[in-house]
Amino acid sequence: MDRFCKKDKEIDSVSLSEVAKGMIAYSSNANTDYLIQVLGLENINHVLEEVGVKDHEPIYPMVSTLFVPLQLMREKNLTKEETLQVLKEMDMAEYRERSTAIHQQWQKEPPSDEEKQQLVKMLDMDVQKVWSDRLTRATVADYVAIMEKLNSKTFFKKSVYEHLDPVMESLMNNPKNQEWLEHAGQKGGSTAFVLTMAMYATDKKGNQTELAFFANDLNLFEQKKLSLNMNSFQLECLTDDEFRERVQRELANL
Repeated sequence: MDRFCKKDKEIDSVSLSEVAKGMIAYSSNANTDYLIQVLGLENINHVLEEVGVKDHEPIYPMVSTLFVPLQLMREKNLTKEETLQVLKEMDMAEYRERSTAIHQQWQKEPPSDEEKQQLVKMLDMDVQKVWSDRLTRATVADYVAIMEKLNSKTFFKKSVYEHLDPVMESLMNNPKNQEWLEHAGQKGGSTAFVLTMAMYATDKKGNQTELAFFANDLNLFEQKKLSLNMNSFQLECLTDDEFRERVQRELANL
């Protein structure tokens, strides 16, 4: 990887575990795409089969997907409005193939500054909505099942958890969380229209909790409100029996 500077000291490399932590803790799409390049899409998607999720769509590069509209516009000499319509009608297999091809091309020839500037000008909310709608989809049931496997510490070999836990459980770096939690991890994600969160925790009393929350087609107010209240919602679910029972009743009545 590139060299970095920290407090006037040059760093020659960054461990893959640190790249993974950046992907999990800060939702870095650049880190995600770097790991895709290192690990390979076929290997990554094979893990979905290994953990037994049933409704998870194939994973594909994220950042390069933003350039698909620009590619279409140039390739077919389309207007922006025509490009949007083509994107909406495009088969997902072709969409993933185009994104992957752009990702691979960037390994030899990264996008120019001019191309980046053109993309920024093009990325209004309409284009972002198409991008958001076509990100890899799954169900809350899939992610609760994954959280259960991370929480149990029994599904994978012990050596796997020794690598996974430091990546997933940055929450445990907080001394206050260490006072009442044995371990806890989470991964959130968002766009202007989406907010997702999947988490697991085991407290000092041995109580285990897994939770996934997916919301789509949000307006800006809804997205902001959910983001601001998500942490308190998670905390109440973990610590308040009455609140947890209320949530269960509300969900049962939907």
